[in-house]
Amino acid sequence: MSPLAISESFLLATYRELSEFLKSVERRAFKQAYFAVHDDHAAVDVVQDSMLKLTEKYADKPIEELPMLFQRILQNTIRDYYRRQKVRNTWTTLFSSLSFGKDDEEQDPLDTLEAADGANRAQAPAEQFEQKQTIGLIEEELAKLPSRQREAFLLRYWEGLDVAQTAEAMGCSEGSVKTHCSRATHTLAEALKAKGVEL
Repeated sequence: MSPLAISESFLLATYRELSEFLKSVERRAFKQAYFAVHDDHAAVDVVQDSMLKLTEKYADKPIEELPMLFQRILQNTIRDYYRRQKVRNTWTTLFSSLSFGKDDEEQDPLDTLEAADGANRAQAPAEQFEQKQTIGLIEEELAKLPSRQREAFLLRYWEGLDVAQTAEAMGCSEGSVKTHCSRATHTLAEALKAKGVEL
């Protein structure tokens, strides 16, 4: 058998082993994800993302190493899900806490806002649906913001950077970050209010 044929045979065997491994863990991984995130669709997304990461980064690893690698990826993906949920809860809490009587552009709303407790608690289906709709509207309005406001908002409230880190990333002053964030949050909150969203 030629070296090329041997190489192709090895690749096929590796792919087959990986495929069989993923099939063998899929059901247990879904249950594990579901118990963690309390949502069928989110659990499926978590498992699929984890499998994709394993395939992209570790497909060439020996089969005996895959179970531990997959578990590590799965747990990290679940943590990422919770981080996104916490961010989304912070967004909705942020907008509901804004005082429209004040227009202090040097005030960063997060300076006076504490993230809602219980961000990782299980939500009722109606509550999940309402939050998804609200987040969809926020993301839609985010696209309409001036680029610097959008950048500041995402770095602060999505990536979780503090004011100093955001200023460094954007190459501007901390005061400018606060101004951009304040304008962005007020614009987004007003846009939601105009669409009848009460936060």
